[in-house]
Amino acid sequence: MSKSELRVLAQIDQAVCCSPMVHEPLGEADAVDMARMFKALSDPVRLRLLSLIASHEGGEACVCDLTGPFDVSQPTISHHLKVLREAGLVGSERRGTWVYYWVLPTALARLSSLLQTPAEPTEVAAC
Repeated sequence: MSKSELRVLAQIDQAVCCSPMVHEPLGEADAVDMARMFKALSDPVRLRLLSLIASHEGGEACVCDLTGPFDVSQPTISHHLKVLREAGLVGSERRGTWVYYWVLPTALARLSSLLQTPAEPTEVAAC
């Protein structure tokens, strides 16, 4: 495992451990960013797409693997993937004629930390 991978995991643990709302109210810029992520996930197709990508073997999925399970057209799937990407929930990379998508763990950690209930006073001290 490279050092950069270790740093990313440490950032995720920090975000999950010490939710900003436990210590202070959410700022305007953070609220806008987080609302964009929640809004992207409020659509059932996008929520399912995120789940399919996250559970796909290897942690990434080709757009060609994502169109089959849905009763919508390929351009509609591409639109939903674009919304997820613009919300900062998935990353993507073109490889030849296909685009591959993966879930961004830091984005999910931010959402998760926001939804966590305040820890007991002894648990907060551990952060």
